[in-house]
Amino acid sequence: MTTTFVFLHSPAVGPSTWEPVVAALERRGRAAVVPDLTGVTAGGPPTWPRVVDAVRAAVPETPLVLVAHSTAGLFAPVVKEGLGERVVACVFADAHVPPPKGLVRAAEERRLEFLRARAGDDGLLPRWTDWWKEEVVAAMLPDPAARARVVAEQPRLPLAFFTERVPVPEGWDRVRCSCLWYGPPYDVMAEEAQRRGWPVTRVPGGHLHQMVDPEAVTGALLKLSRVS
Repeated sequence: MTTTFVFLHSPAVGPSTWEPVVAALERRGRAAVVPDLTGVTAGGPPTWPRVVDAVRAAVPETPLVLVAHSTAGLFAPVVKEGLGERVVACVFADAHVPPPKGLVRAAEERRLEFLRARAGDDGLLPRWTDWWKEEVVAAMLPDPAARARVVAEQPRLPLAFFTERVPVPEGWDRVRCSCLWYGPPYDVMAEEAQRRGWPVTRVPGGHLHQMVDPEAVTGALLKLSRVS
């Protein structure tokens, strides 16, 4: 049976951040889907049940490889539990690596200070690309058309998204797990993955490198997931 790659984009951005890799996989005869998570924070916390529901509604009845990017890595355990035995591998691509069990949140205290300073009176943050200087975003996404797509589909996340606790079911990581990283600060996540004995690969680049060099990222994902 065909294995389907399921790409979890960060709720701070949108599905277009994985579309070039989906296209690269399809050119190789692979199946892939990108569930739209841009609306999961609507209605307030907890967010994670809506993430699970959105992914479950988008995936086929095939073996699945979860590929999580950025903060979406924190939702991989509950998504994996929600999809059951269909999940055959999890790849964390420049992503937060969850603990083996317990509770996690999307930002620790030092990061929350940065975010609180940017939240409006309505509790909403600016769009993710507005957190950074224009030249920083342009360096990360040098193609103007790609950059425009990313900017256009971003939601404004509530500050509460970064403080809510997401459950991490014990045993979620019994499935094959691996780590793909592009650059700092995700070298810290790569080191944690190595400590756990996971395969780790680097494709050097910025945080959205899957949009800049989708072929290299696709090749790394196929090797890490052992879907050849």
